[in-house]
Amino acid sequence: MKAMILAAGLGSRMEKLTKDTPKPLLEVGGSSLIERSIRSLMKEGIDEFIINVSYLGDQIKTALASLTKTTNIIFIDEPFPYGTGGALANARDFFGNHPFILSSADIFFNPDMSELPNTTNAAHLIATKNPDHNAEGDFSLRDGEVFIKDGLNDYTYSGLALMNPKILDEHLTKNYPFDLWNTILIPLIQKSQVTAHFDNSLWIDVGTPDRLKLARKVLKDENY
Repeated sequence: MKAMILAAGLGSRMEKLTKDTPKPLLEVGGSSLIERSIRSLMKEGIDEFIINVSYLGDQIKTALASLTKTTNIIFIDEPFPYGTGGALANARDFFGNHPFILSSADIFFNPDMSELPNTTNAAHLIATKNPDHNAEGDFSLRDGEVFIKDGLNDYTYSGLALMNPKILDEHLTKNYPFDLWNTILIPLIQKSQVTAHFDNSLWIDVGTPDRLKLARKVLKDENY
């Protein structure tokens, strides 16, 4: 199965940490976030990776050069960040007709993929408990179906999902950038086409310096 790892963001919330280093290359325990993501997914049987790059993208390519010798990695250059939805639409031809795993390069995780279905007609999300920085949540679940309440929701989208590439087809002519959640997933959720399951495994959205410190502390304390 293929996986796409989103790695083209500017990482502006990281402030000076990403002035000269792209966020996916920030290290936790001596390994970059993106390398950890790749190796975690390889353990789950993923054998082909598509990685979009933009800001300081050459650094990411260089850093992963040793992995490309043993793992099938395709890099897609974006002249400017296309957004999470735009990146997927731009990569549409690489997916063929088979579902693929979607991940983000800035999450620190140890997922249990055993509950992930083999296929999906649209999208199947991995949900996590609401962190402090997203206390209102993203969505709720009813018999495995995703819906969005008015007000507080029960779960946060982890950034990990199984996607059917056909959901991208109606977005291929949109202007970049556009995001995945609002442009692609919300309309599908409103049509009751998105499923999900809850995973209580380790997950940290490493989007700020404080959360990077947390990931480093967790790694040290828990020996992940």
